[in-house]
Order: sequence, then C-alpha cells, then structure tokens
Amino acid sequence: MTHRALIAAALASAMLGTVPALAQTAPPPAISVTGEASVSVPPDQATIDGGVTTEARTAREASEANNIEMGKVLLALKNAGIDGKDLQTSRLSLQPQYANRTQSGPNVLTGYRASNHVTVKLRDVAKLASVIDTMVGAGANEIGGINFMVASASKLLDDARTQAIADAKRKADIYARAAGVALGAPLSISEGGGPGPLAYRKMAVGMAASAAVAPGEETLSVSVNVSWAIKPAGQ
Repeated sequence: MTHRALIAAALASAMLGTVPALAQTAPPPAISVTGEASVSVPPDQATIDGGVTTEARTAREASEANNIEMGKVLLALKNAGIDGKDLQTSRLSLQPQYANRTQSGPNVLTGYRASNHVTVKLRDVAKLASVIDTMVGAGANEIGGINFMVASASKLLDDARTQAIADAKRKADIYARAAGVALGAPLSISEGGGPGPLAYRKMAVGMAASAAVAPGEETLSVSVNVSWAIKPAGQ
C-alpha cells in the first residue's frame, strides 16, 4: 500500500471512530418553554429626593446661605422623626453663573449657585405626604421625585418563581399532548431577565403644600426557562 493510501485509510478510520462519540453527545429530545408569573402588592417603603438651591454674588455667600437653609430642612426632618441613618446626601454642587451682555460679547460672571440635596428613606409610606410638606415648609425649593419600593421583594419573588415553574409545566403539557408525547424529568431550569427594575417605581412630584400622593401597587415579575425531556406517550 502506498504512503498516500495509508494516510487515506487512517483518516477514514479516524472519522468512523468519531461517529459513536458524536451520537453520544447529541442532545436528547426535549420541549423548552418559558413560564411567567407576577405578584402585585402595595409598596411599603419610599425615598424622597429634595433639597435647597441658593444663589449669591460670591461662592462663599452662596455656600453659607445654602448651609443655613439646608440645615433648617435637615433639622425639620429629624424633628419629624426621621432617623439619621435614613438621611443621605445625594447631590452637592457649587457652580458659577454667567450672563451674556451682547450676543457677540464674552460671558460675564454674575454670581454662584449652591445646591444641596438629600435622599430621605421612609419606612412608612403613610408618612410620605407629611414629610414632603415638612421639607417644603422648612425651605426646600427642589423636590426631585419619589421612589416607591417593596421591602419584602425577595420573598414575594420566590412565590412568583414557584408560580412561574407551574406556568412552564402547564405550557409544556399542552405541547406534549399536541405532539403525542409525554413529559419526562426537567433537563434544565434557568431564570430569565432580572426582576430588579420592577421592584420600584419613580414618580415626579411638585412642591405644593399638602401634597397628594397615591402609592398604588408594585408589580413584581419573574420568568423561568425550563426544558423537559420527552418520551413516547404511555411510558
């Protein structure tokens, strides 16, 4: 046998030897579906972002005036029963302000603007409106928004996960019956997109006194991808 013939025979033998291995790694017949579930609950926590912006001729004057006014807001919040651990500075800035004398002229420094914002965490949503009124009454001239949250989101999502598996099983049973097969054991289970963005809701608010706030409900959702092995019906 020539050298070329020996190489061809070796390649053919190697290819034949790989056929059983490829057959062994082929995925088993399966039905793959996505189960979904959601739970709607009223929020039990909230955060408010608000603060004070002041303007003055010099940077020092703007900062000092802002410190005084923001101090009043923080004191009012503490007097209203807000714990210090639930107050967090969220924005602090000091910026020069300019004006144009003419369309073609240079920018002219007119003063400085100081801003200080604090995020207030509320563990009782019922106090939301009164806390907004407290901040505005104490001198806050900026209220950025409200975040509604669910403190027990993880446990509620666990309940939704159980329901999502049941929903996936229901869908797989429908496909199995339509195809004339039976479901076997689950081959894989994986959770779909993260539910985090659904655990809170942001709402912009104005600064009117006696603010009317409607918390509504939060919807926590989860999806799960499940693959079931299939077998002939009756087995």
